[in-house]
Amino acid sequence: MAEQRQQQQQGVPVAESTGGGGGGKNINADEKTARLPRVTIQFCTQCKWMLRAAYFAQELLSTFSTSLGEVALQPATGGVFIVEIITTSGSDQATLSKKVLWDRKTDGGFPETKELKRRVRDIIDPGRGLGHVDRDYPKPKPEEEGEKIAADEVKRDVEAGKACTIEGKEKCEDCQ
Repeated sequence: MAEQRQQQQQGVPVAESTGGGGGGKNINADEKTARLPRVTIQFCTQCKWMLRAAYFAQELLSTFSTSLGEVALQPATGGVFIVEIITTSGSDQATLSKKVLWDRKTDGGFPETKELKRRVRDIIDPGRGLGHVDRDYPKPKPEEEGEKIAADEVKRDVEAGKACTIEGKEKCEDCQ
């Protein structure tokens, strides 16, 4: 019991299966002792995709540094290029969750670096900005903020005499 407590304090989960609906996938021994969050990049050695996989690993480590516990390269065959992330879920940090970030066969081709970074960020730290990577993808503003902006515009139009003081629209018959 003391060993499990020490592992949890170090960020090492002790559960054997992933969370989620239905039956979770069994997690092997390497995944039980891995530092989390853990990104795995499975690549086809026959297709010579190791350099591409290493490049993505380097980019993720450069961007997220200590926010990621581990980035692993897994050689495979059969034309696979799959990027997965394993995280802890729940308040007890004992349940593992595994999510596919990118699958070459289902997503079509290889990810752009910025798209892969966005997907990792959305899981491990959704509030984090990615600088120029987020430039083309602004985060939506909350509705309350949008409503405040609209109210300010109406107020400005009323003060300028461009809008009706009653309805906040174009001047009505009473305002003319």
